[in-house]
Amino acid sequence: QVQLVDSGGGLVQTGGSLSLSCAASGSISRITDMAWYRQAPGKQRELVASITRGGTTTYGDFVKGRFAISRDNVKNTVYLQMSTLKPEDTGVYYCNARVFVTTWGDYWGKGTQVTVSS
Repeated sequence: QVQLVDSGGGLVQTGGSLSLSCAASGSISRITDMAWYRQAPGKQRELVASITRGGTTTYGDFVKGRFAISRDNVKNTVYLQMSTLKPEDTGVYYCNARVFVTTWGDYWGKGTQVTVSS
C-alpha cells in the first residue's frame, strides 16, 4: 500500500516564497515520475512541474523560472520550491507519483493549500 503525504503550504504575500514537500511511503519498489499539480477554485487541475527519476524536469508555462522541482530518491520525496509568488498561484497543490509495487500505478497526495494574498 502506497501513501503520499504532501505538506508545506500556507499563506504568503505576493512576492513571497514557499517550499512544498511530498514523501512517499509504503510497499514501494520503484518510483519513476513525480509531479506537482494544482487546482484553483473553479478551475481544472493543472500540471505545475514534473521530474523523472533521473532528474529531467518539465514546468508549466506559467512558472517562468519562479518554481523549481527536485527530488530525493533515497527518501522517496519530491519538493517544489516556489518564489515570487502571485495571487494566481493560489490553489491546492497535489503531489503525484508513478509507483511500482507489484505493478505500475499513479498515486496522489491529499493536497496542501497555498494561498497568495495581495
